[in-house]
Amino acid sequence: MNKRTFIKSLFLGSAGFLAMGSASKLKAGRARKKWNGEFVLPELPYAYNALEPYMDARTMELHYSKHHAAYTEKFNAAVKEAGLNGKTAVEILSEVSKYSPAIRNNGGGFLNHKWFWNMLAPATGKQPSQELLDALNKDFGSLDAFKEKFSAAAKSVFGSGWAWLIADGDKLKVTTTGNQDSPIMDIAAEKGFPLLCIDVWEHAYYLKYQNRRAEFIDAFWNVANWDFVSQRYTQFKTPKPV
Repeated sequence: MNKRTFIKSLFLGSAGFLAMGSASKLKAGRARKKWNGEFVLPELPYAYNALEPYMDARTMELHYSKHHAAYTEKFNAAVKEAGLNGKTAVEILSEVSKYSPAIRNNGGGFLNHKWFWNMLAPATGKQPSQELLDALNKDFGSLDAFKEKFSAAAKSVFGSGWAWLIADGDKLKVTTTGNQDSPIMDIAAEKGFPLLCIDVWEHAYYLKYQNRRAEFIDAFWNVANWDFVSQRYTQFKTPKPV
């Protein structure tokens, strides 16, 4: 996939993500109408306690209302200072090497969490769509083998960061990033379209799991939102402007 095609797929996929207000309960539709260039903290698509017992309400509240809110506020300030108002987060971060650490760190924190909240949902026992399951079977051997590889990657992150399932051309891959970096950034070692991610910063789990990151990662699979992940894969395969 060349750079132009890659960025186009990211932009169109993100447009689809923003349009799914009924599913995610985000106010993105309103933001897209007459957008003034300011990034807005999205609404959580569920209550703070909806992911119990796997993710506790107090951690969710602090993670969302303090950490994500701070990234959003600081990203807006950095974008304004750089004169980048009017560009989408995807457009900015896909060429983040041009910009300041404040944009890289806070923009990554803003967008990564915006994806992450929607990649979680109250436990339902649902599985990936057949289309996504076929792709996982092709590239990893089975759903369980994928989960094992993804979990191992998340557990291997040194310090703070993220683990990702990404689509790159006709292949699915597992990768990791440090801090608030993501695979859409031009500085990423492994680039691709994010389908699923997990936040392994300590603030994502420490109140409940303390230093037991592995338990948090294992619990994550109970609240992975396969409906949303499957929709993102469909968007990647057949992107359409909204």
